Amino acid sequence: MSLLPDDGPGEALAQASRLREDLFDCLTARGDELFELVDALLCADGPVTSPVDLTLVAEHRRGHGAMYEALNHGSVDVPRLRQVLAGLPMPRAADGRLVLAVDVSTAAPPTLRPARTACSATSTVAADDPRISFIPGRPYSCVTALESGRTSWCQLLDAVRLRPEDDVTEVSAAQLRRVVEDLIEMGRWHVGDRGILIVFDAGYDAPRMTHLLAALPVEVLGRMRSDRVMRRPTPTLKEYALAYPQGGRPPKHGKEFRFAKPDTWGGSDEATAQVTDRYGTARAMARDRIHPRLTTRSAWIDHTGELPIIEGTLIRLQADRLPGGNDPLPLWLWSSATDLNSEDVDVRWQAFLRRFDIEHLFRLMKQTLGWTRPKLRTPEAGERWTWLIIAAHTQIRRPRGAAADLRRPWEKPAEPGRLTPARVRRGFRNLRPHLTCPARAPKPSTPVSGRPLGSKNRRPATRYGVGKTVKRPESIIERNRLRP
Repeated sequence: MSLLPDDGPGEALAQASRLREDLFDCLTARGDELFELVDALLCADGPVTSPVDLTLVAEHRRGHGAMYEALNHGSVDVPRLRQVLAGLPMPRAADGRLVLAVDVSTAAPPTLRPARTACSATSTVAADDPRISFIPGRPYSCVTALESGRTSWCQLLDAVRLRPEDDVTEVSAAQLRRVVEDLIEMGRWHVGDRGILIVFDAGYDAPRMTHLLAALPVEVLGRMRSDRVMRRPTPTLKEYALAYPQGGRPPKHGKEFRFAKPDTWGGSDEATAQVTDRYGTARAMARDRIHPRLTTRSAWIDHTGELPIIEGTLIRLQADRLPGGNDPLPLWLWSSATDLNSEDVDVRWQAFLRRFDIEHLFRLMKQTLGWTRPKLRTPEAGERWTWLIIAAHTQIRRPRGAAADLRRPWEKPAEPGRLTPARVRRGFRNLRPHLTCPARAPKPSTPVSGRPLGSKNRRPATRYGVGKTVKRPESIIERNRLRP
């Protein structure tokens, strides 16, 4: 995979100025305050602890009342902002294709908030003792464009809040369809280019996602659980006649392929070995046209007609060691592409390893930009805050070629062009005077009296219960029983 071309400082500042103008045009109501709030996010010293503290930053020229009014009643033209993000220069892989990653992260609000979902949170007490707890929060499905090499940079393209009744796979498929259509409309993908590679973790159903995105120029690459059971390629009529001379109905699926039983694997179609710095020798074995045996249950319960056979390439990746010193377990990947050669197999598993860069993005959004800090009452205000965070991160990414390394005495010097997002944000205050500022100056006004000092609040906030994921029927009998 290759890096983005390095722009000079002047060109980087010019691109950042054009981006700021486009972002301001997407703020359709109370845009001046929202834009200054984004500048305060970028120019604050240290991590953001609360939005009201941002009103004390010099770049924020309005009061805290205007800030709360903008978050509660402002407006962001999200479809237009999505197109602005899709029109930016995109990082590409070594073979010229776009690589997108999809993952879910939770913005955990406090106790008095509606439309929350019980979200899982993993806290590692010991190296071999991961514990999963459930917290109330608002999960967001985020789509990012991955860069190349080991980096903490990603380009955020979209974020959608998941509601308790949503099917994550269906919502993510609709989200990806919108992102891919925006990329095509903005000229980032043309007819004849390689298909866009979309990388998923084990929480998604990769074959079903392939079926939902069948009409798009994309390839699905997802991690599979190690206890899965899939099927080998369907035998041809000649192969079936040789194996069963007594005749009978030809099978629809091949023999079972159990991930946990090596005696069911058979021979591999492709095998590669790559020597890496972090994982030692990484050995990959690929088997072509492996597919799941679908049944009319769970996600396919409402499917009409004959169930499809979704074939792909199954890749088993085994490394010698892990950076933390733990014993590596085999990694199972499933790609919707077939007839892959050894070079294509290496490109797939290397692209999947880049998916973990999105975790650095979530850490920056939560710990540095304060994504989870505001105590917002409504989901709409939370979505506005999320898009302001995305706008701030995009502004960090564009002028990084002109940013200086303002490192702390205990930090190691960074290589040229290899500054982390947090270090670029640290020097954004020095870059801001060289960028356009479309926000208008505030007009003087007389503050309202507010509630009299010492009086009680007679309009307390409404309390809401924690929303839970809606349980869906697993079979047709259960679905018919639940219907009135």
